[in-house]
Amino acid sequence: MNSIYQNDFKNQKVLIRVDFNVPLSNKKVVMDNSRIVAAKKTIDKILKDGGTPILMSHLGRPKGNDPEFSLSHIVKEVERVLGVKIKFTNEVLGEKTTVIVKKSGPGEIVLLENLRFCPEEKNGDLKFAEELSKLGDSYINDAFGTAHRAHASTSIIASFFPKNKFAGELLLKEVESIHKVMNTGKKPVLGILGGAKVSSKITIINNIMDKVDKLIIGGGMAFTFIKAQGGHIGDSICEDDKTSLALSILEKAKEKKVEIYLPNDVVCANEFSNEAETQIFSINNIPSGWQGMDAGPSSLSNFEEAIMSSKTILWNGPVGVFEMENFSKGTIELGEYISKSTKLGAFSLVGGGDSVAAVKQFNFQDKVSYVSTGGGAMLESLEGKTLPGIKALTQ
Repeated sequence: MNSIYQNDFKNQKVLIRVDFNVPLSNKKVVMDNSRIVAAKKTIDKILKDGGTPILMSHLGRPKGNDPEFSLSHIVKEVERVLGVKIKFTNEVLGEKTTVIVKKSGPGEIVLLENLRFCPEEKNGDLKFAEELSKLGDSYINDAFGTAHRAHASTSIIASFFPKNKFAGELLLKEVESIHKVMNTGKKPVLGILGGAKVSSKITIINNIMDKVDKLIIGGGMAFTFIKAQGGHIGDSICEDDKTSLALSILEKAKEKKVEIYLPNDVVCANEFSNEAETQIFSINNIPSGWQGMDAGPSSLSNFEEAIMSSKTILWNGPVGVFEMENFSKGTIELGEYISKSTKLGAFSLVGGGDSVAAVKQFNFQDKVSYVSTGGGAMLESLEGKTLPGIKALTQ
């Protein structure tokens, strides 16, 4: 996979697939610009070389050409982050786009309209990809967040640039960080998996079992493991049809000498509400009418020991209902331990929607080694899958 730093883009029109799928308020104001900020280094490199970046992105899940999802809403924020005026095309392909791209020179930036206004994008249409490719001399994929999709702009288009396709700074960083956790990280390696369901993490658990020395299983999914071992979990969330799977995971961990950390106490509530009454119970003995909402003090003390004695840490998923203030302590404490361990030299990677949201909400993003922008793409990487967008750059 060629890096952008192996090339000079002087006088080139450079098609860059970015991931500007950012959250917008009701008034169409960008609520979180981190994905735009993350693409800045790649775009700056092209500008510095004397090239013309032609930016392509999707936004949301529009059904056809829907003004709600127009990239025109983000132009101001992109200009603010990049410090350069943007030429916006308000169409993906067409005469207007061709003219704007043709007339743009070094130091100027063109932004195409939302790729998903064209059904050919999601369908991975070859002709559409070919037409897009005619807009540039080189192609860069810097959209790790969509690398798991075999879309026209992420994997099909690369074949039209056999010698001129590159990985952007962000994409390279994501791939490197995952590689570090999965293959080259210093031992002991710790995986922290949280969230509600075992079923959504089973492929990851199976794949990382050979890579990690320790595994913390927290959040709602822990109750399936506890119930499988005969514990009483009250009204806590549980996947009853996954209890035998949970037992086989524990068995596999024993075989592979992976140390498993499950919560031993939990903060429980008598209803699923921030205002509910709370009590701390042993996780094996939660009375009926109560449900586990957060990791308890003894569990957190065990988790701290596991985190502080690890050199490489992967965090995917919260250990409680952190969206409710009264049940956010466990996830915040976890963030504190990981930050502390990182400060002492550990490498920490945070990825997956909810843990990334927690890290941002509680201001840990600058205290861990890397926060993935990937979501689904990162999870598929952890499952051991080859992502189409990355494969296309290596062929």
